[in-house]
Amino acid sequence: MWTKILWLVAGMLAAVVILLAAGGAFLPKLGGFSTRAKPTGVERWIARAVRSAAVPSAAKARANPVRETPEVLAQARAHWADHCASCHANDGSGDTPMGKQMYPPAPDMRLDPTQRMSDGELFYCIENGIRLTGMPAWGGHDEADSWKLVHFIRHLPTLTFEEKREMEGLNPKGPDDRKEEEEEEKFLRGEPSDATPSTHHHH
Repeated sequence: MWTKILWLVAGMLAAVVILLAAGGAFLPKLGGFSTRAKPTGVERWIARAVRSAAVPSAAKARANPVRETPEVLAQARAHWADHCASCHANDGSGDTPMGKQMYPPAPDMRLDPTQRMSDGELFYCIENGIRLTGMPAWGGHDEADSWKLVHFIRHLPTLTFEEKREMEGLNPKGPDDRKEEEEEEKFLRGEPSDATPSTHHHH
C-alpha cells in the first residue's frame, strides 16, 4: 500500500514537471514560481496527498496519552499563543501576515481537513514538521507539550471570545507593541509621554 501511494505521488509530481518543462506558457497559469500566487487545486491536492502519505501508519494510530482537562487546555492555549499564533492565529484560522504569505498559506485548522486527522497525525506533524511548507519540526522537547497542543487543535472550532482575549495578552510583543504599552503605563502614572508632540518652536 505504501509503495503504491509513493508511486502515485511520484507520478503526479513527474506529470507536473513535464508540463512545466513543455513550455513557459504553463508558468503564468501557475503563477510562475512566486509564492504570492494562490496555490492551484492540483497543488493543494498533491500537498494533502504527500502529507498523508508521509505519516507512517503506526504514527497515525497513536492515541493521545495526555488526558484532556481544563488545566491541560489552559497550558496548551498559552503555548499556542506564544509559539504558534504568529503563523496560525490565536483562533487557528491562519489569518496572520506570516500565515497568509506562506506557500501554501497556513490552513484554517478549524475546518475538516485538519479536524479529520487522527490525534497521531496531528502529533506527528507538530513533532516532525511538513516538508515543502512553512511548518517546521518542533520535536526534541517534552512530547507531552505536543500532545496537549493536539487537544487544543481539537478545541479550536469552539474557542470562546474570552479565550481569544486572554491569548492576545500572551502573544509575543514586537517593539511597537512594547512601546505602546510603556506609553500607556506612563499615562496611567501621570508621567509625561515620549509620544507627546514637542512644544518647542524653531524660528
